[in-house]
This record gives sequence, C-alpha cells and structure tokens, in this order.
Amino acid sequence: MRILLVEDDLRVAGVMASMLQRRGYEVEHAATATAALAAAPADLVLLDLNLPDGDGIDVCRALRARNAHLGIIAVTARAEERDRVSGLLVGADDYVVKPFSMAELQARIVALLRRTDRQGPPPSEIVEVGPLRIDHAARTVQVDAEPVTLTRKEFDILASLARRPGVALTRERIMLDVWQTTWSGRHTLEVHVASLRAKLRRPDLVQTVRGVGYRLCTG
Repeated sequence: MRILLVEDDLRVAGVMASMLQRRGYEVEHAATATAALAAAPADLVLLDLNLPDGDGIDVCRALRARNAHLGIIAVTARAEERDRVSGLLVGADDYVVKPFSMAELQARIVALLRRTDRQGPPPSEIVEVGPLRIDHAARTVQVDAEPVTLTRKEFDILASLARRPGVALTRERIMLDVWQTTWSGRHTLEVHVASLRAKLRRPDLVQTVRGVGYRLCTG
C-alpha cells in the first residue's frame, strides 16, 4: 500500500512517515505542490492544504481529475467549515484537522481503503481455480475434490487471493481484507499462510512473491 505524504513541515513529515512505515505502508514524501503533482502514482494521498508554492485545494482538484478512484485525505490546520467544505467539494474523501493522533489517522486510512476497495466486484458464490473449489456461501474448500478444513482466518486469506487468481496481492491488501487493519504485523500473516499451505496439501498453490506478498497459482 503506497501513500504519498504531501507536507511542507519536514519535522511533521518525518514523524508521520516513520509512524506510517511502522504500520506497513510504503511512503513517498512531497514538500511542495509541484513535487506532489510530479510524484509517482499512489494508492492514497495525505494532503496538507498549506503548501509553499500553491494551495492544496488546487492540488486536490488536479489529483482527483487524474484519478477518480484515488483515496485523498486532507490533513491540515485549516479548521474552518468553509475550508472543510471546499476540500470535500474538490475531491477529498476525508478531512483531518491538526493536531491529530496517529491512531485516528490510521482509522481514517483503513476506513477509506475499505470504502474504495479496488479489488473489483464481490467473488462468485463458488470459485474454481485449478484444483481448488471454494464455496463462499458455505465457507467450504475442496482440493482435488477432497474437503479441506480451514480456520476462519485461513479461509478469509484464501478467499482474498481467489478474488484475483494469478495476481500478486500485497501483504497490506490481504491484511486489510482479513483483519481490516495492517496493525497485526507481517508475522501474523506468514503464520496463517504457512498453516493454510499445509492444509491444502499443495504448497505451490499459494506462492510467495518476494518484496510484494502472495498470489494464488492458477496452474
């Protein structure tokens, strides 16, 4: 999950970036409007409205024009109602007034990602991928027509991967799907994936994509 942090105060930006990285996000920092508009695409933008070379409202408008599905949270000291209204009208999904707690910001990030989930439509009731047969309604799994008993979290991890078979999903994306947060940590996911692989009796079905996460093999 890649976040573009647009903040001209380097001290504040350093603290925010460090905290976000500890929660598993990849963070790029931009200190100006120009740098924000030139940055590589991101999954979500945390946007200060007071920038040294332009108004964050204009940056928000430009980013929204480029990508209708981009998550944008205005993070600013502007607390007046007119500023909130302006930010939301030009395309911000949420508005956080400084000072704020990182716990609140994290909750807003998770809530926004939940609302703007880009994984496509809900999965079909029954999905078949290679030797796998997943019944979402009954929450049952078969491998080569043999039933497999999974825990709730193991099933949810498999269901998350089965939404886009063959596509590498980030650890953060899977964590959000299964735990609705990235706070549980990488080790938690790895332990559940190891158990899932053992129960499927086909370790090659859930493949590790180094530096990214996991994918469900379609072969």
